[in-house]
Amino acid sequence: MSETRTFAVLVDNEPGVLARVIGLFSGRGYNIESLTVTEVDDDANLSRITIVTDGTTQVLAQIRNLLERLVPVHRVEDLTAVAEGRSMEPPVQRELALVKVVGAGDKRVEALRIADIFKAEVVDTGLGHFVFEIKGRKSQIDRFITLMMPLGLAEICRSGVIAVSRGDQAL
Repeated sequence: MSETRTFAVLVDNEPGVLARVIGLFSGRGYNIESLTVTEVDDDANLSRITIVTDGTTQVLAQIRNLLERLVPVHRVEDLTAVAEGRSMEPPVQRELALVKVVGAGDKRVEALRIADIFKAEVVDTGLGHFVFEIKGRKSQIDRFITLMMPLGLAEICRSGVIAVSRGDQAL
């Protein structure tokens, strides 16, 4: 049975580290659903990689073990498993998307109405288009996109999932 996991990986911020992490997945045929990377500590030269992937319990344990063995990796945390192991709520996860909708007349008005319901912000507009910025849970963004499809959805750009565990523990 397949399950989805969110891993937070603390690594050295140096050339080639991301390629090594991705190579670990591609070399074994594992899929990455979402991947985000950012520098988190300039002084210590550290970056955080957030990876959402799925697989069987055995495959996910193997992914974690392989990540922990990479030399530039300082720490690996399975945020989903931490929540389950401590009977805590799932990690806080968010995503950002820019959604371009092209249309006129009633479709334009409806797109604005739906954007207001989802608290999406208009970040660019013209006579024939809107670009909305929406942030939230992946499922919320998926619903927003589905509703925009018949209204002239033209383009989507998504950031990928970012996540942090709940509580006072830190990576």
